[in-house]
Amino acid sequence: MGGTVIGESRAMLHTVAKLHYLGEMSQVQIARQLGLSTATISRLLQRARAEGIVRIEVRDVFAPDELGAELAAKLGLARVEVVDAPVTGALAALAVPLSRLLAAADLRAGQVLTIGWGRTVQAVIATGFPPMPGVLVVPSTGGMEQHAQHFQSNEFCRRAAEVTGGVPHFIHAPYLPDAETRDLFLADSTVQASVALWDRIDAAVVGIGQPYGLERSLGEGQPRHEADLADAAGDVVRHYFTRDGRILDWRGEGRMIAASAAQLRRAPLVIGLAVGEAKVPSILGAARAGLITVLITDTRTAESLLDALSAAA
Repeated sequence: MGGTVIGESRAMLHTVAKLHYLGEMSQVQIARQLGLSTATISRLLQRARAEGIVRIEVRDVFAPDELGAELAAKLGLARVEVVDAPVTGALAALAVPLSRLLAAADLRAGQVLTIGWGRTVQAVIATGFPPMPGVLVVPSTGGMEQHAQHFQSNEFCRRAAEVTGGVPHFIHAPYLPDAETRDLFLADSTVQASVALWDRIDAAVVGIGQPYGLERSLGEGQPRHEADLADAAGDVVRHYFTRDGRILDWRGEGRMIAASAAQLRRAPLVIGLAVGEAKVPSILGAARAGLITVLITDTRTAESLLDALSAAA
């Protein structure tokens, strides 16, 4: 029976392979379900591999340092730090290399540290910022209109200054004001003093936003310009970009109260934090746009990035 044309058709090979490799059924279980002998099932599985229906891959396992070095070279970044962490604790685990990098930057009193926002930045503030007495800490944007904790840029600035021993500089203005009122906000002396620090950024810690379509599906605080952002692979400080690193000229780009893309590109150290396979195109776009100089991520994301880069080669 197993040797008939019907029994060994490609459809049968596919069915058996699916039950075994995806359904995790034993050969004995499959034989009983299909009314075939175990020997026939074994032969069908061998044929499925021989004909390319089943491909078994044993991936090389690289140490985090090796992954980081390879990614840095391929992404054109100064450094990529990779942490081997469980999925549930990946965000908090980024704090260790972040603290090490900021300590190595040796920021002194009067130098400027800019803080982004988002869940990842929120997760590392308590333990990812080493003592930096007298450093001027400024948020990367004005205030968000969303109520969720991970959007509170001024609060992140306050907490980071508290942890580091730095001096907080708040921006008491919305990040996306009406075009008519933007100049009025920027004319305020307190806002002016804080915004002026973006021309002096010595280091920045920012999150890397996920693709715009995914961001919308999760109910994140996205601007309402869907047509302009349809091709957005992600964002850094609401500067949206494509996967190949082109900054998108959406209708809010010119009126944000936020550190500009040019100011971020001039900064000697911009540390981007991102975890998750969904953020692979976002990380690629951020690196290609020149909006980050250093990436901190986990092993799963790093491996997915290398896979994406290899597929595109």
